[in-house]
Amino acid sequence: MTWSGTGTGTGLGSPAAVICGLGTAVPDTVVANEDICAHLAGVTPDWIASRTGITHRVRAGRHVSTADLAVQAGARALASCESTAVDVLVLATVTPDHRLPATAPEVAARLGLPGIPAFDLSAACTGLLYALGVAGTFLVTGTARQVLVVAADRLAHLTDPTDPATAPLFGDAAAALLLRRGTAGEPGALGPVLLGADGRHADALVVPHGGLMRMRGPETFHHAVTRMSEVSQQAVQAAGWSLADLDRFVPHQANARITAAVGRRLHLDEPRVLQHIERVGNTSAASIALTLATASADGRLRPGHRVLMAAFGAGLTWGAATVLWPGLNPPAHQVGSSPRQEKEAAR
Repeated sequence: MTWSGTGTGTGLGSPAAVICGLGTAVPDTVVANEDICAHLAGVTPDWIASRTGITHRVRAGRHVSTADLAVQAGARALASCESTAVDVLVLATVTPDHRLPATAPEVAARLGLPGIPAFDLSAACTGLLYALGVAGTFLVTGTARQVLVVAADRLAHLTDPTDPATAPLFGDAAAALLLRRGTAGEPGALGPVLLGADGRHADALVVPHGGLMRMRGPETFHHAVTRMSEVSQQAVQAAGWSLADLDRFVPHQANARITAAVGRRLHLDEPRVLQHIERVGNTSAASIALTLATASADGRLRPGHRVLMAAFGAGLTWGAATVLWPGLNPPAHQVGSSPRQEKEAAR
């Protein structure tokens, strides 16, 4: 287990990374369980819903790139706050648009931020938390004043439509958080970010070169529940909180059964465990911030709530962090228009 550079402690006045902006991008194509079952012999819509908690998932069109989603989410995060200055951009993705170059410099340029450091980070579904750890290092050390973290993935096109283990799971989306240098204890301040990885089990969830995703479901389920439960308890302790102090738990939305299992291990009652998988599917690195945005908009997440975030992904990777939720007012994501449509409309 390693610590990020998000702070030297949890005492008031210590430097910290502070969330000050939030934006999302959700494609408008919705794929129902009935559509998924058309390619899966013997699988019913109710079986998918009972095993995953998913009834629909969102999918990007063939002409919508990862950069398109990332730009839309990043623009909305910048629009949701007063200051739009950005010193560094970190893009968490496992679906870059090219093997070379990285996608982040294009995203920065399209956001009107040419010249700043911009780079991709690959940690699968834990990508947002890894990126928050990196962003915190820039901010706490004073290297940057504001960092834009974007998580964007298009995993649906890497799944085999005839594979019941992966075909029902994945959706496409992006979400972005703008962070500024601030102090521990203020609204939006991140606690220490705890991260880990174990490559001994890398083949439990893998996309081979030129191939489609393969997952050993029961093994992945076991590792996800175990690692997220452990790192969640450690992150809460590192923040100087207890599990009883938590108002909301926002796990990576991998599978509703995983979320419920982790919630039980942490002894959290159902209202404190936020889910947003039913209508969008597993949106990989974007899922935590997408859940934060949705819960903030519908009132389940309110300013002052003590929030725990945790994730698990291929690699294997995992991580957790706490945040005192600020009074953000992010622009609502527009489900009815794709990034490509918005870009064309702006011309």
